[in-house]
Amino acid sequence: MIATTILIIFAAYFGILYLISVLISRGSSDNDAFFVANRKSPWYIVAIGMIGTSVSGVTFVSVPGMVGAFNMSYMQMVFGFFFGYLVVAYLLLPLYYKLNLTSIYTYLDQRFGNYSYKTGASFFILSRIIGSAAKLYLVALILQTLVFEAWHIPFWLTVSGIILFIWIYTRKSGIKTIVWTDMLQTLSFVIAAILIIWQVSSLLDFNLKEVVTTVADNPHSKIFHFEWKNPMNFFKQFFSGVFIVIVMTGLDQDNMQKNLTCKNLKDAQKNMLTYGFLFTPINLLFLALGILLLVFASQKGITLPTVSDEILPYLVSNYLGLPCLIFFTIGIIGASFANADSALTSLTTSFCVDILEVDKKDDKQANTTRKRVHIGMSIVFVLVILFIHHIGQENVLNTIYKVASYTYGPLLGLFALGLFSKINIRDKYAPFVCITAPIICYFLEEMLFSCFNYKVGYEILMLNGLLTVIGLLAISKKSESGVFK
Repeated sequence: MIATTILIIFAAYFGILYLISVLISRGSSDNDAFFVANRKSPWYIVAIGMIGTSVSGVTFVSVPGMVGAFNMSYMQMVFGFFFGYLVVAYLLLPLYYKLNLTSIYTYLDQRFGNYSYKTGASFFILSRIIGSAAKLYLVALILQTLVFEAWHIPFWLTVSGIILFIWIYTRKSGIKTIVWTDMLQTLSFVIAAILIIWQVSSLLDFNLKEVVTTVADNPHSKIFHFEWKNPMNFFKQFFSGVFIVIVMTGLDQDNMQKNLTCKNLKDAQKNMLTYGFLFTPINLLFLALGILLLVFASQKGITLPTVSDEILPYLVSNYLGLPCLIFFTIGIIGASFANADSALTSLTTSFCVDILEVDKKDDKQANTTRKRVHIGMSIVFVLVILFIHHIGQENVLNTIYKVASYTYGPLLGLFALGLFSKINIRDKYAPFVCITAPIICYFLEEMLFSCFNYKVGYEILMLNGLLTVIGLLAISKKSESGVFK
């Protein structure tokens, strides 16, 4: 019964997405539509859709699950996110619109040269493939457990089917379709989260006031931590949040591609500020859900799974009833598809524009190349998800941020030096610097833990960016007088 219900929901949901795709792609399925949606997207539609891209199914599952281990300390990072969005809106977006970019990494070509450009794009492709595959992996695993395992369908086939569905509705108009489907998917998972909270509250016999009081008074509602050696230290989390947004939104082709579909800079900035403002209450909503789940488990004497990412799926499928299961299924599919379809499109765009330089080819050849790359990226997604499944991960959200701290650090360093100085570099050495910085960070992290018992958190991103800047300064060009050009 449960498996059949979920499968029906999945099929109906995909049907709606495909219908939207058909309607949007009529008359415009060229590269301009696929890459930048003909630059005609309404800013408020983009803002709503970007929430779905950033939140994903991982947040839907991991954030409620992490409350038991980390309380509500994740909000410290979320507070930092907002200030990061201000930097993106008023520093990076004006630059991208001024240069009329399709891929944001083209800026590195203009500023430093071709080696820096290819290096920046390559780091994005690597990071986005790993991050988005990890997010989609969690959803595929849940669907496998709740539906397909009972029918003896192998995991690789489940993953391939999900990626195939996403490829089908994004293959024609790419980002032009995604701007609208992501809006629908964001609304789906936010409404689903609210309905799950309502259902849990009903089972606990709580009214709204009692829900607020229960969450506020619970020991797990603690947000702020000031112990310096604690990875959840406020200053580490807050500033990590600022820089994570700068790199994972402002220096990320996936998120910026949506912004660049807006009609003008002013609309793009309104989108960014609206999206940044809404991100705080939405994360608070998921953390509150996590506390309610712990209270529910405690009152009912339920032994929860040791893996935090399994807590919400376990309770939904076994204790919260059919309505909750339906809400959960809609929410997690909506959140995950919103992230994965956007990632698949942005990776296709970056590889086509930055690596293969299709903008230098005729339209027919460029369209053919884009279609082939889109298929290729879909296959890569499947392979990476299967690899993640092979090695296993307990908290996917933490893994994603950790990977981002290493892979986006070089991007942070390249853009920081480019934006805040007039220094030129010996471009051909840039790849060596960008590869060396994360390696040094890894050994520093291991040494600090081994020698001083200091566990490095996401602040490794800032160190990574700083080391990249230092390395780039070491390969900078100097004039005959010894002064930087």
